[in-house]
Amino acid sequence: MGYTQSMNDHSLFINSSEGSFTTLLVYVDDIILAEYDKEDIVQIKQALNQTFKIKDLGDLRYFLGLEVAKSKKGIMVNQKKYALELLIDVDLLAYKPALTPIDNHEKFSSTGSVPFTYIHAYRRLIGRLMHLTNTRPDITFYVQQLSQFLVKPTIAHYTAEIRILIYIKGAPSLGLFFSSNTSAHLKAFCGSDWGTYSDSR
Repeated sequence: MGYTQSMNDHSLFINSSEGSFTTLLVYVDDIILAEYDKEDIVQIKQALNQTFKIKDLGDLRYFLGLEVAKSKKGIMVNQKKYALELLIDVDLLAYKPALTPIDNHEKFSSTGSVPFTYIHAYRRLIGRLMHLTNTRPDITFYVQQLSQFLVKPTIAHYTAEIRILIYIKGAPSLGLFFSSNTSAHLKAFCGSDWGTYSDSR
C-alpha cells in the first residue's frame, strides 16, 4: 500500500506523498492511524479489512496506558490510570504528596547507603517509572539517575524511588499538551555536572 517501515521504530509505518502524510502504528493486534485527510483513512481501513477483519474503535482514547483527550484547543496525553494503579500497587495512595520528585541535596552513589535486598522489586519499579516518563518529562532525569543502580541498589535509591511516586501522587493526571494553535518546536536543555557523580567523577 506504499508504506515504508521506520528505521527508528519498526512498528511505525509511513506513507508520504505530495499533499499526503499517513502514519500507521502497530502494536500486536492494535493499530493507530493518523492522517490529515479522513478519506485516506477510510480507504486504508477498507484495505486492511479486506486482508483481515478489523474493528474500528473511532478516535483514539486509550493506548498502552496512554490516555488521549482531543479538543479544538489541542490534544492532551497523560497516564493518570497507570499512575494511580502504580500508587495503589505500592500502597502509597494515602500518602501526602511531595512538592518535588527528589531531594535536590541527595547525591547518589553505589556505596553511600545500606544495600537494598529486594533487587527485583527495585528493578520492576524503575521499569514502571520509565514507562511513566512517556508523558512525564518532569521525572525523566531522576528515573534515569536511579536506573544506573539496577545491579546493586541501596536503601537510599529505593527511598528516592518512593519519593518520585509520592511526588506523582500530587498530580497523577499531569501529562503532555499539544496545542492546535501553535507550531511544535522541540527544545532540549542539557547540563553537565560530572563532579557530583562520586562513583566515576
